[in-house]
Amino acid sequence: MQQTDTVVELADVHFAWPGSAAVALPGLRLGRGERVFLRGPSGSGKSTLLNLLAGVLRAQSGTVRVLGQDLTLLPGAARDRFRADHLGIVFQLFNLIPYLSVVENVCLPCRFSTQRRARAVRTSHDVATEARRLLGELDLPQALQHRPVTALSVGQQQRVAAARALIGAPELLLADEPTSALDADRRAAFLDLLFRQCEREGTTLLFASHDGGLAARFDRCVDLAQRAADPATRTGADRGLAAAA
Repeated sequence: MQQTDTVVELADVHFAWPGSAAVALPGLRLGRGERVFLRGPSGSGKSTLLNLLAGVLRAQSGTVRVLGQDLTLLPGAARDRFRADHLGIVFQLFNLIPYLSVVENVCLPCRFSTQRRARAVRTSHDVATEARRLLGELDLPQALQHRPVTALSVGQQQRVAAARALIGAPELLLADEPTSALDADRRAAFLDLLFRQCEREGTTLLFASHDGGLAARFDRCVDLAQRAADPATRTGADRGLAAAA
């Protein structure tokens, strides 16, 4: 994998769901350490873009380059390994494992990636210690850290999901509507915590949400709905976004 200050680059990407015609997606470039807000209503293509960047979906054509690696050239198993080593993901529904404790959930990425494990150990004495450090930084009380995640509130589970995504200092963090279940005060507090951790690790953040009120807190905003609606910029790529999500 080549070293580059460009963490994400999408160019001339076409994607098709089974049984549908391929549609074009907008170009995108993210620099190292950037915090970018991806805005758009349901159906605008946010989740499709994130899944392409995560290597969960594979484009039919074009370039999906993350940290210098074109994911369209990798087979499925190699994309899975790349995602485990280099990406953290915060899902809208968190996707925590209900029968594991809080700390065990946070440690999971290090079980699948020796690179993430090595980075976690460099920061702390061992992976569990690093998990507890992150949970403390995210203001989750120590008394809760060995409980099952099902015993936590929604806001607390969200912090666990963020700690799991951040452990092992991934270079790219993808967040898909992670604040949709929170009120305004809790959204603001969560963003403060997330930004602080990304800045500490130099992690690039792509944060997708339909809530445009959050956009001002980011370095810049990519608005998928605006791209699709603006007659001056609307292209076949933009018109296809609704079909892609």
